[in-house]
Amino acid sequence: MACFKLTLAYDGTEFHGWQRQPEQRTVQGELERAWLEITGETARVAGASRTDAGVHAGGQVASVESATQLSPDALLSGLNAKLPDDAAVRRVELAPDGFHATHDSRRKRYRYSFYNDHRRPVFTRRHAWHVPSRLDVAAMHRAAKGLIGKHDFASFQSVGSKRESTVRTIFDAEVQSRAGRGRGGDADHGADDETAALIDFEVEGDGFLYNMVRALAGTLVEIGRGHRDDKWIAEVIAARDRSVAGQTAPPHGLTLLWVAY
Repeated sequence: MACFKLTLAYDGTEFHGWQRQPEQRTVQGELERAWLEITGETARVAGASRTDAGVHAGGQVASVESATQLSPDALLSGLNAKLPDDAAVRRVELAPDGFHATHDSRRKRYRYSFYNDHRRPVFTRRHAWHVPSRLDVAAMHRAAKGLIGKHDFASFQSVGSKRESTVRTIFDAEVQSRAGRGRGGDADHGADDETAALIDFEVEGDGFLYNMVRALAGTLVEIGRGHRDDKWIAEVIAARDRSVAGQTAPPHGLTLLWVAY
């Protein structure tokens, strides 16, 4: 049996998340269907991240063990011929025996995007949370830097998650406007290009709790709106209480950028 590593991208808008579910359209389900059609095998594909309904990916990683004689290039072409238009396999590689996309991952990086303009979005509406009130990007960036390090992130975990430990290490976190003014600048509300009104929160860590990035995004919005100062993030971490943090941001603003091994 060979082990294959697949790197995928998908628009999560029309998917009911990554994980296979009865009577639901999921990324894992579509990928396994495509695999069966081109290899004749009923494979079980493991994903690095169980992205929720509406969440996107630019660099999701999956692993599958297979007896197929097809080459990685042939699998790449075949899978993309069978997958729907809102999902694509970017790379297929032979992996070491025993490779598992979930258990072997060491780092992941996510981006959460906000559309910060009083006008209603058209082109970015499926990939960014519309926050019409002006956000203080510099304050959000300072707060994000307070996330870096090894902390107990229980305050940012949704109720119902079953994790043995809520301690995670964040290697990098930043908030940046796409308005051309660089990190810590203000979004240009007068721009005609919708992308100029986008603000990105990117965070990289060794792992994330259920809905953790979305809870972090919702907390940063409270700071960006001026409801709290940037030092508040340390209080929220110390509280280890989900009710202390901000809201869980909507799923459609979240994208899994990449996974490292």
